[in-house]
Amino acid sequence: MPAEKKGANTSIYGEVDQVIKDRLSQFNPDDIVDFRSDTVSKPTNEMIAAMYTYPVGDDGYGEDPTVNLLEETVAKLAGKEAAMFVASGIMSNQLALRSHLEVPPHSVLCDARSHIFNLECGGVAIHAGALMTPVNPTEGRSYITVKDIEKAVVEKSLYSAPTKLISLENTLDGEILPIETIEEINNFARSKGIPLHLDGARLWNASRATGIPIKEYAKYFDSVSLCFSKGLGAPIGSVLTGSVEFINRARQWRKIYGGAWRQAGHLAGACLYALENHFPNLNKDHAAAKVLGQRLEEMGYNLIKRVDTNMVWVEDSHALVSLSDMAKEVAAYGIKISGSSRFVIHLGNRNQVDRLTNAMQEIIERRKNGVLEAI
Repeated sequence: MPAEKKGANTSIYGEVDQVIKDRLSQFNPDDIVDFRSDTVSKPTNEMIAAMYTYPVGDDGYGEDPTVNLLEETVAKLAGKEAAMFVASGIMSNQLALRSHLEVPPHSVLCDARSHIFNLECGGVAIHAGALMTPVNPTEGRSYITVKDIEKAVVEKSLYSAPTKLISLENTLDGEILPIETIEEINNFARSKGIPLHLDGARLWNASRATGIPIKEYAKYFDSVSLCFSKGLGAPIGSVLTGSVEFINRARQWRKIYGGAWRQAGHLAGACLYALENHFPNLNKDHAAAKVLGQRLEEMGYNLIKRVDTNMVWVEDSHALVSLSDMAKEVAAYGIKISGSSRFVIHLGNRNQVDRLTNAMQEIIERRKNGVLEAI
């Protein structure tokens, strides 16, 4: 087994080592501020109170009125015929992929950095026997284009797994996929008879940042997954949207996967609350992210991606304190960061950027003055 790289205390997504855990243990959990991901966002007290005002029923019979309301609301928001409430973004994506794919051999074309390719345990191979065709952006762009897809699409042949689905992600790493590019990809896919799925876990952010309604993005896709437990701050849940026929097929696959609900109305209520109260405020996260990006640059960290929405990506090759070391040091201030490249703003930390950057600046000054030893 290869030796662990010295100082590699965290992954890009922020699993923490024992030093960080020990330092954070000195704090009340409610006082710790977390910049690793928007998945760590927590329901507000107001959301929790609202959840229990919603009626419930048995969703297995289609009789949970709050789940039904959520599905109807999101379907309308996305301009689709139907929708289905599920436990997670991964479940929503995997149900979508499985429901689109029929009989192997088949393959799914996607961005090489996408969640379905890197972070869903190869689920589409397990569930659908499908191959993934990862595509990298070219020509210095931060997103794949129709030219990239045209080169990578697999036509039907005796020796290959033909492309039967194209899956895009918006936002991806916090960057927005332009709607003009989506339209071009849609036109190409339609000409080939290939359906399109959108992992829109953070499409809320793209919509709020651009002012483009969710349904304007969604109209180019056969299915769209929308997550409520990231920037919107619900404790659980995603909604998959599509045609009635598609969602009925996905409901059966959800049953097979063991993902059917019973009295899920309180959880659906949290999502409805988030739509009304948190979705409109996402631009506050985006503004805070821009401030954070600027301050990180002033401290010697280099931006490596655009700050379009709520994510800030930096590298530390010219910084006085590495991000890996910084993750350990800020833990003593009751702050969690990934220790790699990514900082993420959400409703639980958007007002805490000063706390983070002040702590980081103090740590850097200590290093300058020889008080802070390299870890």
